[in-house]
Amino acid sequence: MDPKLLEILVCPVCKGPLEHRRAEQELVCRPCRLAYSIKDDIPVMLADEARTLSADEAGAP
Repeated sequence: MDPKLLEILVCPVCKGPLEHRRAEQELVCRPCRLAYSIKDDIPVMLADEARTLSADEAGAP
C-alpha cells in the first residue's frame, strides 16, 4: 500500500488511526475491534464488510 494513503486513512466508524497488518492484508482499528481488508492494494473501508477482531487480536488487556 502507498504510505501516503496510509497516513490519511482513518477508521470510518470512530475516525481513529489504523494499523497496517501487511501479512494479513488488513487495516485494523483497535478501539472498534474491526479489520478492514485490502484487496488489490485497495482498502475496503466499509464497516459492514469489516471483520470483527477477538479481544486477543485487538490487543485488549
